Amino acid sequence: MKFMKLGTRQDTFYTEEATRSLASEISSDLEIRINGITYLLHKFALLPRCGLLQRLCSGTPEPTTVTMELHDIPGGEEAFELCAKYCYGITISLSAHNFVQAYCAAKFLRMTESVDQGNFVLKLEAFFNSCILEGWKDSIMALQTTVKLNEWSENLGIIRRCIDSIVDKILMPPAKVGSGRTLQVRWSYTYTRPGFNKHEQSVPKDWWTEDISDLDIDLFRCIITALKSTYMLPPQLIGEALHVYASRWLPDATKTRPLESSEPREVVSDKESQRRVLETIVSMIPVDRGSVSIGFLLRLLNTANYLATSPATKAELIRRSSVQLEDANLSDLLFPSHLGQQVYDIDSVVAVLESFLVVWRRVSQEASVEESQVVASIRRIGKLVDSYLQVVAKDPDMPLSKFVSLAEALPDVARRNHDELYKAINNYLKVWLISHKKKVRLKV
Repeated sequence: MKFMKLGTRQDTFYTEEATRSLASEISSDLEIRINGITYLLHKFALLPRCGLLQRLCSGTPEPTTVTMELHDIPGGEEAFELCAKYCYGITISLSAHNFVQAYCAAKFLRMTESVDQGNFVLKLEAFFNSCILEGWKDSIMALQTTVKLNEWSENLGIIRRCIDSIVDKILMPPAKVGSGRTLQVRWSYTYTRPGFNKHEQSVPKDWWTEDISDLDIDLFRCIITALKSTYMLPPQLIGEALHVYASRWLPDATKTRPLESSEPREVVSDKESQRRVLETIVSMIPVDRGSVSIGFLLRLLNTANYLATSPATKAELIRRSSVQLEDANLSDLLFPSHLGQQVYDIDSVVAVLESFLVVWRRVSQEASVEESQVVASIRRIGKLVDSYLQVVAKDPDMPLSKFVSLAEALPDVARRNHDELYKAINNYLKVWLISHKKKVRLKV
């Protein structure tokens, strides 16, 4: 991360109760109040560089102490203090962590060239252009800090310039992305996939996905939208970025319990934020079939059930999953239920299957049910469903109605024979008999 140091004087600010003062033999003649903090400072240091303070102090007699309130300064007292220290020549260190608040505060105070040559805004802009925007992680960090000063950052163009910088780097050929130890270094990146050694292996195409997953969902959406608009990346790469972000911010629904009304307010609030993340991710999935895996879609559907997302989001996930259902394997379907006592979410599987069958029936009518491709498609699904039924049949809490509903959902042509279905029925009956005997014993 790049840093810029300005000033040479030692920091002599000190705090006494809620007052910040500067150790000086000269009496304070400028009192500035910001969010419960009072600064006792000097006109001679701040006015020559701050156009706003010049205007607010204009017309007051020179010996008079001027009191003003700047509660609306962007970045609050921390940002103001950076500007004040710059005016006094006190050493300050600037980086992507505090650039945005310093820049917004300096613009608010009008620390521009029209007020003083070589002023704070000019130095900050030079640092932004030559260091932050040239760096990979610096651009991301600066962009993330705009969340707290969104309106100012938007109006000053910081958000757009950071996004443009990040997108330009993502679109660069991976061969030009340095690892941090080579002579062709451009920037370092985070990539923690198991078995990957960035010093020995070439740069992967999805090298950028982990770093941008640190961003707020709205900023992440802006970057993904900008990338999609270029049509330069394959949809699978966009899908991988969505997968990484979902893994970073969404709960593992296989290890959580259903939502309960008695949950603490902060937990519910967190789930509301997760719900928004999920719905935004779903809205960004490329339309191309296979841009994300069927396993990922079904996990999102399971998480959507856990978080109680909107019906529209669930419907979209069911539709997208049904389009790729032929690519699924048994493990993809074995996600837990968050309603009722049964172990597996058979309701979602039925919903996805029914959505698939709507399209399949239309295709089969337009072609011919005997056509090999159409028949092969439904028989792949038939094998998958029968394998699934054999597993869920072992759940003692699986309602018979749901088991039968899924078994009967397939058309006759989906099965060459009923051997696998009979195995599933046999499993269900064995479990039912064991469970029934236990209940009888308990009654006795």
